[in-house]
Amino acid sequence: MNPLDTPIGFSSTFLFVPGTRPERFTKALDSGADGVIIDLEDAVAHEDKESARAAIRAAWPSFTAEQKKRLIIRSNSPGSHFYAADLILIQELDATCLLIPKSESLDQINGAAQMLPNTAIIPMIETAIGLDRLNEIATSEQVLRLALGNIDLQADLGMVCDAQETELQTARFQIVLASRLAQIAPPIDGVTASTDNIERITEDAERAKRMGFGGKLCIHPKQVSLVKDSFMPTAAEVSWAHRVIEADKASKGGAVKLDGRMIDRPVVLLAQRTLAIAGKP
Repeated sequence: MNPLDTPIGFSSTFLFVPGTRPERFTKALDSGADGVIIDLEDAVAHEDKESARAAIRAAWPSFTAEQKKRLIIRSNSPGSHFYAADLILIQELDATCLLIPKSESLDQINGAAQMLPNTAIIPMIETAIGLDRLNEIATSEQVLRLALGNIDLQADLGMVCDAQETELQTARFQIVLASRLAQIAPPIDGVTASTDNIERITEDAERAKRMGFGGKLCIHPKQVSLVKDSFMPTAAEVSWAHRVIEADKASKGGAVKLDGRMIDRPVVLLAQRTLAIAGKP
């Protein structure tokens, strides 16, 4: 799937909102976040799953076409008995994007894709099995990009991480590498649990950008601007992106080098994404 088919493919900020709080849906869309993740999983108690689906269903007609392009629904995990009903809801709404938590196999992703042919899929990697099968998961045609579930991955691996999550560096690198090999959009980094520590949020976002992530999950509106600023391309990056696009156009589909680097599809996608984020197409 071409990540530029939906704004979510080049978005850098993603804000969670509980599916049980429909009064917050529009506020989240107005928060400055590029994408809004309406959550049916962790933020919703078991006894409230159906009411959350009903709330989303009721709110959906009130969203504009442009707002719907920015909405992502996080289902329950494929191993949950709530999952099937979540997919039926997403099919009914013809939602733009589905975030699948605890993604662990290509079959899971392809099964959802078969049911939802018009929906982009973001597999969330947050278990040892998912990390082990990362490369195959990334190859599904409807996978838009990958996302890291850092908190659950720590728990699944029995990790006790420091504030910088140094212990997860290898996992982060694997997710970036798998995304590059699959030629999909740069992945989305996990959350920063602290909502008040501005320095921690900023450092986490800047590290994610340096490592090759294209965005970060946010759990509070006040994290959004900090993350967005961290991912905003520099003037030099914007200049480079313009040069890549010009070189690609001039090559007319042929092989071309720029500054000694081959310009292939992932590089062009990175340049397009850079300009989209900077608002300078």
